[in-house]
Amino acid sequence: MDKLIREFLVGLGEDPDREGLKRTPERVVDAFKFLTHGYSLDPAEVVKDAIFTVEANHMVIVKDIEIYSLCEHHLLPFTGRCHIGYIPNGRVLGVSKLARLADVFARRLQLQERLTNQIADAIMTAIEPEGVAVVIEAQHLCMMMRGVEKQNSSMITSAMLGVFNANTTRNEFLQLIKGHLTGNR
Repeated sequence: MDKLIREFLVGLGEDPDREGLKRTPERVVDAFKFLTHGYSLDPAEVVKDAIFTVEANHMVIVKDIEIYSLCEHHLLPFTGRCHIGYIPNGRVLGVSKLARLADVFARRLQLQERLTNQIADAIMTAIEPEGVAVVIEAQHLCMMMRGVEKQNSSMITSAMLGVFNANTTRNEFLQLIKGHLTGNR
């Protein structure tokens, strides 16, 4: 990969042997390995030791989970916040595992739409709750730094599974996270 990055730099018109770029191929490879380490993570392994039996069936919400990902079309970052809610059906996840599940999928080349669905599906698979809701709001550098160059744009995606397909449950979740979406701060 180092060789490919070096060739890439030459293709841009740069001198990969100049002082500031001598170690750039190595650094870029290390950075991309870190930024895409989600490929080496198994969602089932991430949550296996943190599933607990409960009798409660109230809504559980974790808001403002920071996400960092790379757009699969341009390899440019998109960053934002993820809000996850679910209604247990006898089992809950340790609270940090929700953030870890978000990272499993965010740390891959992604589309925000797919990322939202993957997080929801992983929670459904792990604990089989009555329902899951995931909302992600993110800013995409591929839209901000190039193309239309819209600096203040953000994208919101949602996945509503199970009982969250019912308007009452969906609305309750959305109302509880409402103050955390950019337009409502």
